[in-house]
This record gives sequence, C-alpha cells and structure tokens, in this order.
Amino acid sequence: MRFGPRRAAALISALLAAPAGAAEYLGTHVWAPAIEEPGGYSALWLAPEGDAMVVLSDRGGWIRGVLERGADGVVAQVRIEAQGALQRSVGGPLRGGESDAESIALAGGAFYVGFEGMSRVMRYGAIDAVPEWIPQYESFAQFKPNRGIEALAADAGGRLYVIPEWRPGPRWPFPVHRFSEGRWSTPFNIEVRDNYMVTGADVGPDGRLYVLERQVTFRGFRSRVRSFALDGTTERTVLESGPGAHDNLEGIAVWRDAEGRLRATMVSDDNQWPWLQQTEFVDYLLD
Repeated sequence: MRFGPRRAAALISALLAAPAGAAEYLGTHVWAPAIEEPGGYSALWLAPEGDAMVVLSDRGGWIRGVLERGADGVVAQVRIEAQGALQRSVGGPLRGGESDAESIALAGGAFYVGFEGMSRVMRYGAIDAVPEWIPQYESFAQFKPNRGIEALAADAGGRLYVIPEWRPGPRWPFPVHRFSEGRWSTPFNIEVRDNYMVTGADVGPDGRLYVLERQVTFRGFRSRVRSFALDGTTERTVLESGPGAHDNLEGIAVWRDAEGRLRATMVSDDNQWPWLQQTEFVDYLLD
C-alpha cells in the first residue's frame, strides 16, 4: 500500500483528533463552496437523520442544503439548495453589528437564531423569512461586544437554552438561560474548566445538553464537548481533541444514524481567512 503525503496527512489528523472520553473520530470534510464571501460559519442545524442542514455565517448569511455522506458516514460533499441573507424584523437584510449570527435551533417548526454582536434571540418561521421579535432576557443588555450569545439549543418540549460568553469575572461559571412559555430564567450554570470557552450547543435525541467548547493554544485550537442533564447535573466529558486536530469548531448538531448510534457533526468558523483557516465538517461517533 502506498503511503503518500495525502495518506500521511490523514493519519496525522486522525492521531491528533483521537479524543478523551468514549467518542470516536470518524473524519473531516473541508468545504470551500464556490459562492460569494464563503466562510464564517458559526451555527449548524441538522435534520434528525443528519442530512438536511442549515448553516449560518456570523456575517448574517444562511445556506440551506444537504450533507452527502460516504459509506463511512463521514460528510463527503455539501449540496447547496438555497442561500441568502438573514432578514431584519422590519424587513431587509441585517446590517453591521446586527448580523453576528452565532447559533441556531429548531423548535415548534420555527428556527430560533442567537446573535452575539447585538445580543438577542429571534424567531424565524422560515430561515428566509422576516423574523418575529420574542421577549428578551434583561441580562442580554449587559453582555459586552464579542462576549454575547454563543450557544442556543432547543429540547423536545420546545424550551430554548442560551449560553453566552459573558460572565462577571473569569472565575464565574457560564450561565444557562432558559426560555419557556414566554418567560426567561437561569436554571443552572456550567462550570468553566481548563480555560475553555463555549462556542455552540445542541440537545441530543437522548435529551442531554451537549456543549461545544474551544481552547486556543500555541499549537492550534483544541475542541471539547461536555454533556449535561437538562437540570445541569451529571456532567460528562464526551470528547476532547488534541491541539490543531480541527479548526475553530463553533457549531454542533447531535443526531442518530440509521444504526441508532449517537453522532455529532460540527462545523468550523474560518473567520473568512482562507489563507490561514478552513471550513470543516467534522464527524464523531458518540456511543
């Protein structure tokens, strides 16, 4: 068997990606779509089967499409079906600091989008529709620039879970805000561990909250996923990658494959720096 540069690179990537915990690294697909201003993808929603997708850019763009997977279940190709700009509640595309979309969740047949620059959660009946304003938590107004809403997830009952980067101090935990029946609360917090910062979240089909985190090192990004019961108990470290194994993973979707196995697919934000970073779809087996 030939052991050329491509195979060597794949082996090195697999060794770096070998995670702590029970997760198994399956593979990575590098995506460079031939569209205007690609990249910056910070949010990912997947259908329960792990194929139909919506990704959001932190520049306010959206792409709807399908993740086509190979025999190993790893993303092999991304088929774009439609794309556009997220709309303002008064119509027209988002502008400037309004457009920093960082997270997405589906609840009650509608998409909810969390924004960081001007921290808020908006309800989109369809991803290309004019959004509806929902009540906002009073603490959102306290978030600092680039320290606002990073993660948004929805459980089977339609309750939303919002996790910001902002905390009163470096030793404080990340608060988890919940929106249920038109009201906000903060039912629990997530402890900060090892200088990781929250970048994304999803509620899996097993009813647990999966929180994607990032740590910046001199050798590149490290990624970690912890899971929690929906009351914040039974914390588990699901996976933790080595430095440089993946790019800047910011969006996560947890789903079950045809064999009933729990899977996680994540997408990286290249910050629209194609000369330095890349957009990756990364697959792990969690069972």
